Amino acid sequence: MIRSRVWFGPLLVIALTAVLVFLTVPVLAIFLETTPAQIVRKLGEDQAREALWLSARTTGAAMLLIVAVGTPAAYLLATRRFRGRALVITLIELPLVMPPVVAGIALFAAFGRAGLLGDELGALGLSIPFTEAAVVMAVAFVASPFYIRQAIAAFEAVDPVMVDAARSLGAGPGRAFWRISLPLASGGLTAGWALAFARGLGEFGATIIFAGSLQGTTQTLPLAVYAQFESDFDAALAIGGMLIVVSAAILLAVKLGSSWTTRLASPSTSIFRGAPSA
Repeated sequence: MIRSRVWFGPLLVIALTAVLVFLTVPVLAIFLETTPAQIVRKLGEDQAREALWLSARTTGAAMLLIVAVGTPAAYLLATRRFRGRALVITLIELPLVMPPVVAGIALFAAFGRAGLLGDELGALGLSIPFTEAAVVMAVAFVASPFYIRQAIAAFEAVDPVMVDAARSLGAGPGRAFWRISLPLASGGLTAGWALAFARGLGEFGATIIFAGSLQGTTQTLPLAVYAQFESDFDAALAIGGMLIVVSAAILLAVKLGSSWTTRLASPSTSIFRGAPSA
C-alpha cells in the first residue's frame, strides 16, 4: 500500500506531462517558426484575405442554419421518448466518426449533377458543387452533430419540474421553451456552438471534395494552408497560426462566458416573469 502511494502520484504527473508535451509542442512550433509581423504581413496578401473572408462568411451562414434547425430538433430529442429515437440520434452523430473525405463524397453523391438529387436540382436550375453554397453545406454537414449532441445533453439537464411549473401557471409549450428551457440550457448550447464553429472553421476534407479549392470562390482558410504548403511555407504558417489563435479565443470565450450565462439562467432569476396565472 505504501509503495503504491509512492509511485502512483509521480505516475500521474508523468502522464500529464507527456500529454501536455505531445499536444502543445506542435502548436508552439508554429509560433516559434514565424513572428506576429510575418503573420500580419502574410494575412494581408490577396489569397489569405480572400480565404479569411470566405471562411467567415460560409462558417457564419452554416452556424445560423445549424442553430436555427438544430436547436428545436435537439429539444425534441431531449424531451420526447419514442421508438427509433436511438437510431435517429445515431444517424445524427454519424458524421462525427465519418472520415471527412467520405463526407464530401456523400454530399457529392447526393447533390452532384449525377447524384441522387441531381436531376431535381437541375430542373430547378441549381448546381451546388464547386460553389460557395457547397462550402456552407459541407461545413454544416460535419459541424452540426457537435452542436446537436451538446444541445440534447443541455436540454436533458434542465429540471423538468421547472418546465412543469411554468406549464401549470398557464405557459404554453412554446413559451415554456423560450422562457425556461432555453435560458437554463444556454450554457450547454453556447459550448456546443463553439465546438461546431471551431470544427466548421477548420473543415478541410468534405470541402475540398464537394466544393473544390477555387481561390476567391471556395478556398477557405484550411484549403489556403494546403495550397500554400508547398509554394510558400511561411504563408502556410501564418494562416495556420491565425486559425490556432481564433480557436483558442473561442475556447477561452466559452469558458469565461459559460459561468456568466449559467448565472443569468439560474432558477433564482425571474424566469416566470410575465407568465399568466392558472
